[in-house]
Amino acid sequence: MRDATNAAGILREPIRMAVIDDHPLFRAGTIRVLTRAEGFKVVGEGATAADAVKIAHELIPDVILLDLNLPGGGVEAATSVARDCPDVRTIVLTVSENAQDVVAALAAGVRGYILKGSSGAELIETVHAVVRGNSYVAPTLAARILIKQRQIGAVATDNPHDLTFREAEIFALVSQGLSNKEVAKRLRCTDRTVKHHMTNIMQKLNVRNRVEAALKSVR
Repeated sequence: MRDATNAAGILREPIRMAVIDDHPLFRAGTIRVLTRAEGFKVVGEGATAADAVKIAHELIPDVILLDLNLPGGGVEAATSVARDCPDVRTIVLTVSENAQDVVAALAAGVRGYILKGSSGAELIETVHAVVRGNSYVAPTLAARILIKQRQIGAVATDNPHDLTFREAEIFALVSQGLSNKEVAKRLRCTDRTVKHHMTNIMQKLNVRNRVEAALKSVR
């Protein structure tokens, strides 16, 4: 079993990557971003769901980047990789901002979901987060998931995690994509107060950041 981090959670290098996309020009551009960044090695590339599954089995990369709209189906590829190659983490890199697509991908075992309009820096950051064992979805998409799943209403009414009224209020605003500063301004309190409540919220939800809190609603 290959682990991309050591016992202290520090990333080992290089992180072995595979890129699956049926648009050759975009695939080449993504590979160029990865190879120019420090600490990455692209070990495979392909254009179909079958390519993704074959590479996962034969090369066992740390991370596979794949598009949703692949011949054979990106979700189907992610499902197969998650089931048969648990050491391989999958990140979706796509144009789709549809909340249903995000939910389907996460249910298939995808660990990250970012858009093709993202910067190279965000792509690198996402890979690092996933290799460390975290999940990552672009914050604006995570907020949409929460809204679609009616998580805001569930927190405020059913309150399965024993959030206080103030915590539920803050979490609802954060889930809409507001920053701590924007929440503080909306609720007429200090940034420090919001940060304190967010710490309590994440402890109660047993998550490490606000994105994981959003993802919790679809697990």
